[in-house]
Amino acid sequence: MEEKKLDVKSIIGFVLIFGILIFMFYQNQPTPEELEAQKAEQEKVEAAAKETEAVAEPVVDNDPTPINLQDSTAVASYKTSVGAFGFTNASTGTTKLENEILYLEIDNKGGQIIEARMKNFVDHDSVPIYLVKDGNAKFGINFSTSDNRVLNTLDLFFEPSFSNNGDNQVLSMKAKISQNQFLEYRYEMKPNDYLVDFTIRSQGLNGVLNSTRPIDLEWNLKGIRHDKSILYENRYTRLTYNHDGGKISKLSESSDLDEETETDIKWLSYRQHFFSSILATDTHFKSAALSSTNLVEEESKETLFTKAYTTKTALELQGGELSQNMHWYYGPTDVKVLDEYKDLGLVESIPFGWGIFGWINRYIFTPFYTFLSSFLPYGIAIVIMTIIVRLALSPVTYKSYLSQAKMKVLKPEITEINERLKDNAMKKQQETMKLYNKAGVSPMSGCIPALLQLPIFYSLFMFFPTSFALRQKSFLWAEDLSSYDTIFNLPFAIPFYGDHVSLFPILASVAIFFYMTMTTGQSMQMQQQPGMPNMKFIMYLSPVMMLFFFNNYASGLSLYYFVSNLITIFIMLAIKKYILNEDKIHAQIQENKKKPKKENKFQKKMREMMEQAEAQKKTGKR
Repeated sequence: MEEKKLDVKSIIGFVLIFGILIFMFYQNQPTPEELEAQKAEQEKVEAAAKETEAVAEPVVDNDPTPINLQDSTAVASYKTSVGAFGFTNASTGTTKLENEILYLEIDNKGGQIIEARMKNFVDHDSVPIYLVKDGNAKFGINFSTSDNRVLNTLDLFFEPSFSNNGDNQVLSMKAKISQNQFLEYRYEMKPNDYLVDFTIRSQGLNGVLNSTRPIDLEWNLKGIRHDKSILYENRYTRLTYNHDGGKISKLSESSDLDEETETDIKWLSYRQHFFSSILATDTHFKSAALSSTNLVEEESKETLFTKAYTTKTALELQGGELSQNMHWYYGPTDVKVLDEYKDLGLVESIPFGWGIFGWINRYIFTPFYTFLSSFLPYGIAIVIMTIIVRLALSPVTYKSYLSQAKMKVLKPEITEINERLKDNAMKKQQETMKLYNKAGVSPMSGCIPALLQLPIFYSLFMFFPTSFALRQKSFLWAEDLSSYDTIFNLPFAIPFYGDHVSLFPILASVAIFFYMTMTTGQSMQMQQQPGMPNMKFIMYLSPVMMLFFFNNYASGLSLYYFVSNLITIFIMLAIKKYILNEDKIHAQIQENKKKPKKENKFQKKMREMMEQAEAQKKTGKR
C-alpha cells in the first residue's frame, strides 16, 4: 500500500480553503447600518419585555411596610388563602446577615435567601460575585394542612427576630399560627465562615400539618455567569451530590437535561465552576429527585446563566412536627476552604477527576502547587512544577527513546525480511518476531512508557482549569491563568477556535510540532507497516488540534504543555548526544543475538499458533 504524503499542492490547498473560510466569515459580518437596525430592534424588544415584567411582577418594597392594616383587602385575601397561618405581624422587607466574607439577605416573604454575595471576590469585569441575586434561586416547602389547604412557604410571611449566640449571629424566621405555634427557619452565621447553620423546625403544628400527604422541600437555582467564556465556565458547572453512604455522583455537564432520583443524600452542590452553593443535612434526605438543565447553546456575551438546577425531596415528620438540621454553604470551590468541613466532606464536591487521576490531582499536584505558590509567583510556580514533573518522568522518556533507537538499528534487517517475504505475510511476521527475540527488543517497549504518563497528563488536565489558586492570577501577558489569554480579538468567530487569539496555545503547538518531529521522525525512518497510521499526517495534525482545542482553555494548562514539551525536547537531545550511542546499541544487539532470550509463555504460544496456521495453509494448498 502506497504511503499517503502531504505534498506542496495539498498544503497550498489547505491554506486556500482556510483563507476562503476566513473571507466568508468576514464577508458575512453585518454592515454598520445593519448593526444599528439590529440595535434599535433589540431596544424595542427589551422595552416591551420590561413593560411586561412591570405588569406581571409586583414591586417589592425593601422598607418594612406593615401589611396588617385594619380592614385591608390585601390582608383579608392573604388570611383567606393561608388559613391558620394568617396570624402574623410580619411585614414586607428583608433582613441582612453578614460577616467579614459573606453577605446574605433573607426575605420576610418565604423566609428564603434572596441574595448571597462573596465579599472578597469579583468576576472578570470586577463585578462582585453573587450566587443568589434577582430571583435566580427559590427555596420552599410545599405542604398540606388538616383543613385541606395546599400551601407553600414561598407564599407565607415570616416574622424575623435577631439574636446572638456568643460570636454567632442568629436569625429566626417564623410563620405563625399563634405565638406558640409556628414554622421556623433558623439561620446561624459564624464569624469568617462561609457555612451557615440552617434549621427547619415546627412547634405546635401536630394536627395542623397533614401527615398523610407528602411534605416536599424544593430548591431551584440558575447558575450566574462569572467568567468571560461562558462555554468554558459551563464545562465545569455541575450538580454534584454525596449519597448512599459516601458515594460521589454528578449529573451531566453537557446534556440539555439530566435527571436522577437518588437515595440517602448527605449534601447537594450546585457548582458554578469556581463557586458553589451547597445544601448539607445532618440526618440525610431519604430520597431526592434531581435535575440539571443546560442553558448555554453557544459562546455569547449576552448569556447570563449557565445551568438550571432543581432538587425536590420529602421531609419526614417526627411526632407530627418538622425537625431538620442543615447547613448552607455559599463560597469558593477552593480545596483549602472546603477541606475545613471534614465532617460534611464538602471537599469531595471539587472535580479532581475520577479514580487514580483524581487521587494524583488531589494528593500530589494540589498540595505541591500550593506549596510552590506560597513563596513563588503563580506563573513561575507552574514552570517550576513542570520542570520537576518532567525530570521525574525523564527515566520514562529515556526508555521510550532507547526503544526507538533500537528499532532504528534493526531497520535494515527488518527491511530485508519484508523484501524477502513480501508475499507471505505470516512468515514475514514470524521472522520479524524471531529477530526481535534474538535481539532482545520489544516493539511494545516504546508504547508502555507513554502509557505510564497518561495518569499524569489527565490529572494535570483537570488540575489547571479547576484550581481555585490560579483564579485571576496573572503571568506575563495572561491576565488570568485559570482562563484563556488574549493577544488579539478577531472581528469574527472561527468555529471550534473562537473570536480571539491566545499566545500560549500557539507556543505549545509549536513545541509539540518539534517534539513530534523528533519522535515520529524516528518512527518514519522505519518501514511503515500496512494498516498503521500515517505518522507524518499525525505529526502535522496534533499541533493543529492543540491550537484549536486549547485556545479557549486555561492559559495555565497551555503554559504547562509548552514548558513540558520544551523540556522534553532538551532531555531527548541530551539523551541522543550524550547518553545513547547507536554503535554501542548495535553491538549490544549483536551480542543479544548470540544469547537470545528464552521465550516466555505468551511468546511461545504465539509462535506455536502462527506455525500451526502456516502448516494448515500449506496443507490447504496441497
